[in-house]
Amino acid sequence: MNNAMMDLLLLLYEESYTTQRDLAKKIGISTGLVNKGLTKLKDKKYLTKQHQLTDKSYRYLKENQPQNAIILAAGYGIRMIPLNNDFPKGLIEISGQTLIERLILQLQEKGIQDITIIVGFMKEKYDFLIDKYGVKLRVNPDYSSKNNLSSIDLVRDSISNTYILPCDVWFSENPFHTQELYSWYTVKDGMDIESNVRKNRQNELLPVSKNGNKMIGIAYFNQKDANILRQNIKILSQNPEHDNSFWETAFFINDQDKQIQLYAKTIPENGSLEINTFEDLRSIDDNSKQLENKAISLIKEKMNVTMNEIDQVITLKKGMTNRSFLFSVNNTNYIMRIPGEGTDQLINRKEEAEVYNIISSKGISDDIIYIDPKIGYKITRFIDNSRCCDPNDEEDLKKCMRVLKSFHDLNLKVDHTFDIFEKINYYESLWGDYQSAYPDYQETKDHVMQLIPFIDKYKLPYSLTHIDAVPDNFLIAKENGKEIIRLIDWEYSGMQDSHVDIAMFSIYSLYSKEEIDRLIDIYFEDNCDISIRTKIYAYISACGLLWSNWCEYKSQLGIEFGEYSLRQYRYAKDYSRLVQEMVKQYDL
Repeated sequence: MNNAMMDLLLLLYEESYTTQRDLAKKIGISTGLVNKGLTKLKDKKYLTKQHQLTDKSYRYLKENQPQNAIILAAGYGIRMIPLNNDFPKGLIEISGQTLIERLILQLQEKGIQDITIIVGFMKEKYDFLIDKYGVKLRVNPDYSSKNNLSSIDLVRDSISNTYILPCDVWFSENPFHTQELYSWYTVKDGMDIESNVRKNRQNELLPVSKNGNKMIGIAYFNQKDANILRQNIKILSQNPEHDNSFWETAFFINDQDKQIQLYAKTIPENGSLEINTFEDLRSIDDNSKQLENKAISLIKEKMNVTMNEIDQVITLKKGMTNRSFLFSVNNTNYIMRIPGEGTDQLINRKEEAEVYNIISSKGISDDIIYIDPKIGYKITRFIDNSRCCDPNDEEDLKKCMRVLKSFHDLNLKVDHTFDIFEKINYYESLWGDYQSAYPDYQETKDHVMQLIPFIDKYKLPYSLTHIDAVPDNFLIAKENGKEIIRLIDWEYSGMQDSHVDIAMFSIYSLYSKEEIDRLIDIYFEDNCDISIRTKIYAYISACGLLWSNWCEYKSQLGIEFGEYSLRQYRYAKDYSRLVQEMVKQYDL
């Protein structure tokens, strides 16, 4: 049976036969196709001559009847900043009802009581659903480091006659049914460049590389197709290459035995809403109390504006330490920074505020509108039409190193120091009972600590040092026809040997030794003696271990940095050896 025939059978199950014209209108196909479908259903003994369902039909209906539902609610929802600073995406309210509760009620209205919700980010916020609706919660510990394929893999064995859906969609009409006959996935007629599915004339859903039908996210899988889907999910989940894959990747695998006959269920353009951003919610319900969160309240208070004057709230990419969003007031763009997970343990916000107070008049940093010296919320003017330094572009390096050296030459002072070796031990102490993932960690640390006497021998008198002077923190732009370069994000800065900034730039850029030497030559204008060069290598080793320990702490919070963390540990090992060799070779 094709899906048109199955739709006919479902309609006749729900309603009595009237006319072919009426059936065609309700299903959305031609009367010719209705006539052909009715004939085939009778030939296959699913219908009597009087258009009544047979016992064969009822058995078929029972085999495919929905049994359970899985709701995916583990993700962080990066585009929702600043909404999700207080609650997870499934708990967004529209007209006083949360998205996930509306979905649960719509499922239960159709008789689906077995509902499992996969949670992760702010998982505790969903606990009340157990008592209120009798649902089950399943925690995905990898929610921050993997995509939702890892969520569906946790419950793949329970997929059979199952609805699978995201938690952040709103439907005007109930998208679920007491009866289903085939597997489907919801789309809209509109096209989306990021979509990788497209429906054909037979309403089958086929894979495309891009520009497919807009994907809505709700799906149903009957028992037959669920068997294939479970196998596909298992295969993909065992391959680390798919850690960042969406669960929909499992629909289509290049293996004839693993193909699913998936049909498109088309939702009217105004039939559903996806709430992914602050502006999505405001456009739907501008009276929502959830629009009034701490970040927005601070903007209103510190900039003396109303909600209506705050415009174009757009989430920026999640940084390694913080979360940020762009907004506009009176046609001027600003950035609000929200401290990320665990930053209260990593950064002294009072010291950061002190640094900004010292540098604000020097024309070297971004323009600060407000900074909270306790928690770390920060509002800065956005530098329009700016770009980051390209660490592989020599002209960019020359410009940015000149700016960095000019800053160093100011010899600014603050009351706090950034002690690299003290921080190495401090970040390690944050691990608690956790042991380093690296088997030779203690040996590596010992080698790094042995560099201290050599560094002390050649270190500069301490001055204010950026510490995080990495390519992403150099912004290059034009203002009034003149090129400007601003050094931003001073949250780790403190008194230190300013040459540490060269080491930090190098290891963040994942430079090879040749590239590190090139950077040193640019900064020193080809006039760096061997002792200082070797000292910078020693800082590379120490800073590599510092950020490796930082990454291991962040990993315990569910935040992974992939190759970056591995490379930092390699810098610690490789450059401690290199320094020892150079000390002997040059009698340093």
